Amino acid sequence: MNPAERQRYSRQILFPGIGEAGQESLLRAHAVVAGCGALGSFHAAALARAGVGRLTIIDRDYVEPANLHRQWLFEEADAAEALPKAVAAARRLERINSSVAVRGVVADLTAENAEDLLSGAGVILDGTDNFETRYLINDFAVSRGIPWIYGAAVGSYGITMPVIPGHTACLRCVYPDPPAGPQPTCETAGVLNAIVSAVASLQVADALKILSGHADLVQPRITTIDVWEGGIRQIDGPPPDPDCPTCARREFPYLEESARPPVRMCGRDAMQVREREGPIDLEELRARLEPLGEVRSSEFALRFLIPPYELTVFPDGRAIIKGTSDPGVARSLYARYVG
Repeated sequence: MNPAERQRYSRQILFPGIGEAGQESLLRAHAVVAGCGALGSFHAAALARAGVGRLTIIDRDYVEPANLHRQWLFEEADAAEALPKAVAAARRLERINSSVAVRGVVADLTAENAEDLLSGAGVILDGTDNFETRYLINDFAVSRGIPWIYGAAVGSYGITMPVIPGHTACLRCVYPDPPAGPQPTCETAGVLNAIVSAVASLQVADALKILSGHADLVQPRITTIDVWEGGIRQIDGPPPDPDCPTCARREFPYLEESARPPVRMCGRDAMQVREREGPIDLEELRARLEPLGEVRSSEFALRFLIPPYELTVFPDGRAIIKGTSDPGVARSLYARYVG
């Protein structure tokens, strides 16, 4: 640690739980933030300020005005430009702490790219909005022995749980199957920024324990919080399930699935679709769509407005189709305008 780093992190070093040795560990550490929305943007900002040396930020979405009340790294200009969240986050973090190596990845986390995006991490923080991706993270983390920290928040309620492979229950020990039936989302139930920061702070605290060399201090507990009703509850997590398909039987089906159905985006009437493999030429697509409707594009994405729908197409071939929650309609629009 050089003198400038020692000065910058002096108040963190004074904390006995971190100290100089812990700060040295943080400077060498690599954390992955999966999803850079409400939870993930807080994770990324806090870890960068704490001096975590490498951050990989993965997000498939772009910044909108409705994000700004709870997504901590973004500004009005990011929403006006419709920047991908991973790009906007990386730019902001470079201004917050230029010594941190930030990799912003505009992508959907899938079985195909999990090895590239998650391997080598000291910890993975869950900022996702769906159980399918969480099960994928769980499969990868357990198979590689990487700690990860589950978290979710909606309305005024949130939950978090650390998963330390080989020591605690994994996600499928606690949730063998995805929740059944309609679940509340930011779109249907709203969300308070206070619950987001509360849950994300607990996740970051466990991440700092792990990355500073104190994983033994991470408590295998499930914490639930309601910041409106005022309830905070912690219960001991169950022991690992001896018949868990993931951590006991070592079955990792989510790492083997390559095709994904259309996914409803949290917080708005939109679907994510990917009907083709490989990259897409956004300039060629722009020329093809301009006679049909309003088109705006950058190196990061192309936005095509054809009321009542809006298509945002990314270079990897994904599209977010706003204005429908019907998978059939989303696929039809993709086929008609993207091909």
